[in-house]
Amino acid sequence: MNIKEYLAEKKLLCDGAFGTYFSEKRYAVQEFLSRDADVSENADLGMLIPEQANLLCPELVKQIHREYIEAGARLIRTNTFASNTLTLVCSAKKQQENIRAAVRLAREAVQESGQEVFLAGDIGPVDRLQDHAADRQRETEEYVRLVQTLLEEGVDILVFETFSDYEVILDVLKQVFSTSGNAGKKNMKKDDIFVIVQFSVNQHGYTAAGISAKRILDELADCPLVDAIGFNCGVGPGHMCQILGELNLPEGKFVTALPNASYPRLQQDRVVFLENQGYFAEKMTEMSDLGIDILGGCCGTNPSYIRRTAAAVNWQQRPRRLKRMKSRTIETASAKNSAFYAQKAPDEKLLAVEIAPPFHADDEKILDASHYLAAHQADVVTFPDSPSGRTRADSIMTGIKVADNTGLCVMPHICCRDKNAIAIRAQLLGGYLNGIRNLLVITGDPIPSMMRGDVRSVFNFDSVGLMKIIQEMNEEEFAQDPIVYGGALNHNRRNLEVEIGRLKKKMDAGASFFLTQPSFTREEAERLRIVKEQVPQARILCGIMPLISRKNAVFIRNEMAGIQVTEEIVERYQEGMSREEGEAVGVAIAREMIAMTGDFVDGYYFSIPFNRVYLLDQILK
Repeated sequence: MNIKEYLAEKKLLCDGAFGTYFSEKRYAVQEFLSRDADVSENADLGMLIPEQANLLCPELVKQIHREYIEAGARLIRTNTFASNTLTLVCSAKKQQENIRAAVRLAREAVQESGQEVFLAGDIGPVDRLQDHAADRQRETEEYVRLVQTLLEEGVDILVFETFSDYEVILDVLKQVFSTSGNAGKKNMKKDDIFVIVQFSVNQHGYTAAGISAKRILDELADCPLVDAIGFNCGVGPGHMCQILGELNLPEGKFVTALPNASYPRLQQDRVVFLENQGYFAEKMTEMSDLGIDILGGCCGTNPSYIRRTAAAVNWQQRPRRLKRMKSRTIETASAKNSAFYAQKAPDEKLLAVEIAPPFHADDEKILDASHYLAAHQADVVTFPDSPSGRTRADSIMTGIKVADNTGLCVMPHICCRDKNAIAIRAQLLGGYLNGIRNLLVITGDPIPSMMRGDVRSVFNFDSVGLMKIIQEMNEEEFAQDPIVYGGALNHNRRNLEVEIGRLKKKMDAGASFFLTQPSFTREEAERLRIVKEQVPQARILCGIMPLISRKNAVFIRNEMAGIQVTEEIVERYQEGMSREEGEAVGVAIAREMIAMTGDFVDGYYFSIPFNRVYLLDQILK
């Protein structure tokens, strides 16, 4: 009987946490270690991570599997949660050796038990160093190699667990189950593999990437690459039961629930969990009654938890109480107080002007510049979020200050570098309460290298992930007056097709406009034209920066990543030019860019050095 046939008749009990139970074992009495003949004499179990035990103390690994089976588990996971080269600090060859040993040990434990037990290959998140393309590529390669090795060893169930986002999982599955149908094993196709994906959420039902449990179920409900969707880790059984009770479970998918035993606490330098097997089993029964198909445990759950759950739950399948409902569609065009949806004549361009928040507490210059723009032609004023990783006044608070003093439509930038999902959601709520309805969402510049010893970047997610948070909040908290948000467009990326693909992802995440870095040449204009031709529905504002002197041009050329100031542009500024002459050159170059792009862009994004906003009038005359 395969797992789908089994689940058609019965619910399935999964094992508990291998990692935390392994920790209990390795800190147990020396009697246990002394009788384990396969433990290397040089092995220090106190320093081992669970996955290293596959090769160093295999009998301990096999014994843990056996104990879960004896407790009643009918689905066990291989000890491969962190079997990647980054965590194991090993070569790809050694990683594959580790994975093969893990599968062999789990299979031997099943065979020795004499029970009908399903075996699943376990895959946990791979740590990402930074949000750079090379790191993402390496991360994907790690997953693909892990999955393919598991499949080569005959595993026909895969469990992706404790994830915060589903995009990387889907990318990996698409690569593994390519159109050829080859999945690392001869004649192996997706129909032969049962895929479970599980996400870690907090007490409020959100992952670390800011994605809600509801959206996860909605987004994956119709995905043919996934057979079961669910949640593990993050919360105790009470909170997980509460979260699941508020969801409409998807039809056509099995649903899993593997909560922690409780919430951990530190005791004598050890992480310990409350001994609450009875309460755990009670909550697992309630989750079963909601219609959960696969139940088990995560951190802190040992075989005694599984034994109590096995005895408490009615394992016969019953019809679910809840049916799946479609998510509401938000029409962002109805947003109020947004220049991006103001009525414009066909030949009128939307004009956004950037004002840099100050490094200090003096607001005189930004208010002077803002009052000037309020009396002139700006549709929206934007405020960068500490660009280049150097502290400036908070962009949202600056925007609120300017809006209150001038009545301007404001658009703060918000980046992913400095805050996790909890802090960003709090910031979005606070901004919304104070009238912020427009945002530019960016990944953000990294912390300067000389500051990394004292300051750490966060980067829980990139700009697309942050857009998904806002998209989620627009559907829930802000449905009556949603936030309008856009993103950056890097038309100077070497591979323009990659950038176009990323633009489409941002649009799928709710972005309705795009601002580019300052442009100076015909080549940049033509690249921008290509983007607009391929994605005509994208509302694009071309970046314009009127450089005001040779010194300014040289600085931007050499110090600002992503802005391409050519030598020809620099040479147009002569040594010894007066202030007025330098500004005149900058105005002329800006007018040239407007002339080259005026037939296809939707507007312009002015970044004027040193807040010399009076140059806007000269450029637009």
